[in-house]
Amino acid sequence: MKTIQNTLIVLSLLALSSCSLFQKSKVDIPSSETITDRRWKLIELDGKPVADSINGKEPFLLLLATEGRYTGSGGCNGIGGTFALAGKGRITFSQGMSTKMACEDMEVENGLTKVLVAADNYSLKGDSLSLNKARMAPLARFKALQ
Repeated sequence: MKTIQNTLIVLSLLALSSCSLFQKSKVDIPSSETITDRRWKLIELDGKPVADSINGKEPFLLLLATEGRYTGSGGCNGIGGTFALAGKGRITFSQGMSTKMACEDMEVENGLTKVLVAADNYSLKGDSLSLNKARMAPLARFKALQ
C-alpha cells in the first residue's frame, strides 16, 4: 500500500513539473528604459515617409522617464504632455499642449498630434520605435538619434 502511495506521489510530481516544459517561452517585451530619455526622430507617419526637416525644424519625440512627460515637434510648434507606460508595450499619451505658431506646412504636426492621442502600444526593434493602435499598421515610426 505504501509503495502505491509513493508511486502516485512521484507520478503526480512528475506530471506537475512536466507542465512547465510546454509553457510558451517569454517574449522579449520592450522596457521603459529603452524608449525613454532618448530623442526619437520621426521618419514615417501613417505609412508615408517624413522629411528630415519641416519648416526648418526636425520632427522628433522625447519621452522623459523621471517626469512622465513627453516633448516634441512636428516641424512647427513645440508639443508636450504626459505619458504612461503600463507594461507589455502599452503606452498612453495625454492630449497635451502646444505652442500656436502658424507655419507653412502643418500636415506632419497635425498628424503627429493625432497619433499621440490614438496610440495605445509601442514596439521596439533595434533603434526603431513604432507607435501603434491595437494590431493595426504602425501609426508612426521613429529612429533613435545618438
